[in-house]
Amino acid sequence: MNDTHLSPEPMVTLPVSGMKCASCSGRVERSLSHLPEVQKAQVNLAMAQVTVTGTIGLENLVIAVEQLGFRVPVTTEMFLMEEVSSALVARLAEALRGVVGVRRVVLDEHLATITYIPGTVTLEKLQYAVQGLGVRLHRTAAPQDGVDVVEAERVEEYRAIRNRLGPGAILVAATLVLVHWDMWGLGRLVALSKVTNQWLQFLLILPVQFWSGWLFHENAWVTARHGSTNMHSLVSLGTFSAFFYSVLVLVVPDFFAVRGIHAEVYFESSGSIIVLILLGRFLEIRAKGKTSQAIRSLMALAPKIARVARDGVEVSISLRDVVVGDRVIVRPGEKVPVDGVILQGSSVVDESMLTGESIPVSRGVGEPVTGGTLNTSGAFTFEATRVGQETALARIVDMVRQAQGAKPPIARLADRIAAIFVPAVLGIGVVTFLSWWFFGPEPALTYALLNFVSVLIIACPCALGLATPTSILVGTGKGAENGILVKGGDALEKACGLDVVVFDKTGTLTRGKPVLTDWTGNDVQLALVAAAEARSEHPIAQAIVIGARQKKLELPPVNSFEAMAGFGVRADVAGHDVRVGTRRFMKDAGIVFSTEEIFLDRCELEGKTAMLAAVDGWVVGVIAVADVVKKESAGAVSRLRALGLEVVMLTGDNRRTAQAIAGQVGIVRILAEVLPEQKSDEIQALQAQGKRVAMVGDGINDAPALAQADVGIALGTGTDVAMESADMTLISGDPRGVATAIELSRATMRNIRQNLFWAFAYNIILIPLAAGVWFPWFGILLSPVFAAAAMALSSVTVVTNALRLRHFKPSVCHPSL
Repeated sequence: MNDTHLSPEPMVTLPVSGMKCASCSGRVERSLSHLPEVQKAQVNLAMAQVTVTGTIGLENLVIAVEQLGFRVPVTTEMFLMEEVSSALVARLAEALRGVVGVRRVVLDEHLATITYIPGTVTLEKLQYAVQGLGVRLHRTAAPQDGVDVVEAERVEEYRAIRNRLGPGAILVAATLVLVHWDMWGLGRLVALSKVTNQWLQFLLILPVQFWSGWLFHENAWVTARHGSTNMHSLVSLGTFSAFFYSVLVLVVPDFFAVRGIHAEVYFESSGSIIVLILLGRFLEIRAKGKTSQAIRSLMALAPKIARVARDGVEVSISLRDVVVGDRVIVRPGEKVPVDGVILQGSSVVDESMLTGESIPVSRGVGEPVTGGTLNTSGAFTFEATRVGQETALARIVDMVRQAQGAKPPIARLADRIAAIFVPAVLGIGVVTFLSWWFFGPEPALTYALLNFVSVLIIACPCALGLATPTSILVGTGKGAENGILVKGGDALEKACGLDVVVFDKTGTLTRGKPVLTDWTGNDVQLALVAAAEARSEHPIAQAIVIGARQKKLELPPVNSFEAMAGFGVRADVAGHDVRVGTRRFMKDAGIVFSTEEIFLDRCELEGKTAMLAAVDGWVVGVIAVADVVKKESAGAVSRLRALGLEVVMLTGDNRRTAQAIAGQVGIVRILAEVLPEQKSDEIQALQAQGKRVAMVGDGINDAPALAQADVGIALGTGTDVAMESADMTLISGDPRGVATAIELSRATMRNIRQNLFWAFAYNIILIPLAAGVWFPWFGILLSPVFAAAAMALSSVTVVTNALRLRHFKPSVCHPSL
């Protein structure tokens, strides 16, 4: 047997501009997957990128994407370089153009301007390409990555829609006034003939149709040129059908006067559709605008400068210049630049930004430190063991990117059906036209055109286009009223089908800050203990001091103070020798204790941090501090169980502490001792069992798991990164909002299904009538007037049904926020 190791296929990620819906992303994914050199293609619509695995060259991949009617955006960066001779300029440009991903190179004396595809070109690749020519490049600014380019395009589209939405809405409002001119009694002020009124409507809606709606029409045209359809095809087809029908009525009204039918214009219908769909797209883009900020916030954790000792001299260098083996110096209040092991000194390090655990940890010689964490006290020197993309922080950033990229784009039902519905309607319309033209009574052409337009009008996808966005708009608005911020309709749709809700412990089910819970001594002794701890910056010490002050105790003066990292503190308080710390701390001082062991064990069994306190060589009590459970947590778990969901607790704490907390809130299944980088793996394991999973967290370390979960829910009291990585945010931090969010998603999706049913029911029932199927037997024809009325009624039905969501109330009243 041949045991030759096969290396994995290379993977490349490209930003793609122009994908507007699931139909677009699905077409890109299918087309690229069918290329012979592509093993797998996966599109992330939210991040506007495609990840391709295979041997296909980058240039061929870009060509394939552009042939589908989409664009691969580029970025331009300037590099300083040493002066080069004129003889080298051509060779230098050729060398730089040979780097995969570079699209254009312009050289000008000491400056090289390079245009490239973000994410495919690095400074190291460029340096390697020109090193044989004796030239070195130096960046003039921080580079843009794919996230930056996609964000820039999102902002550009956001502004384009905003600029079209306002004027369009004003023109449509003015048109509606004209439609109801006589009904509202305005004819008594200014008399307008019907023809004049209709021409004014035409002039008002003309810019709405061709300028405000151009974003839809352009995308529909590009999609049609490549033999496909999407939601924009429906919008464009429906609005143009109503618009051009109205133009024909206005220009040649007698053409439609068959059997006494008096045709009307429907300019306001086409304009209203465009404005409403623009509004939905505007809100959707704004809601999804924070996706890339999560990664930026993560990357911002690492300091830009590191202080290292080289050749016996302390120097400050750029973070990217730190190499494995460097001796890195960290002072109090500074962030740890990279991962490493402490060589000298000790300190208390706040790792909450990465681990989510609120209590800082003591670190001494031989113990690891992680890049991005905060040194709260003490100075130390450590040896760098992992730098660059190998650090824990860099791996978390990468996991967030991968988890977001692994999410399939939400399969919007309207887009899936549009691929069949639109061609089918067109086919029915053509068959209707030809049937009446060849076999219908005279005037055959008039009948054929009349019924063809009726089919298109009655099949206008107004209700289909409004079915989802109106419900989502009302649903997300209702969510905001209940303190739930939803990034988009995707989250509502996915939350509807959840099976499991996973809670991070710290800051989610618990308060996230330690508080004084137990003290077995008296108040005088507590005042001495708190005074000793007042000199410490450790959160446990601060919890003891706050607890004493809440009892209105006056703290005596401290004459001397000494902290032993990892063991406890010793202080001279008003002439008394006060010690607070661990069992070993007391034993090393020769202080005897025995009966206190029982209470210590009980506190630790309950997940508390318990310590001994001694005054003048005698133990005076046991003091315990804990991150206590939120009073709302048990109710949140109970509500979720009532909804038929499994509830799991995920934590980095030891199993005993985790079990103590889980018992208080009613959770049975526990995933304990999970490292930060393993949290997303635990979510994946649940998903591998076929379960749809929601993750609830508040810390930076939760970001990969929030991104990996089917639905990520962050608490507003947590970190910005957690909130930006999540699909939903609970403003107040009340965990009961999770159940409210799920109930709201179920109500919204139920409403959307009802809307889609009515939208299609109108079409299924009335399209045969519009086509004249019943004419041979009953002499019934549906004029475009009634076709448009039915179309408008279907839209009214959908919108009215969506507005019912305003009356949504959670099963248990959620606190007013």
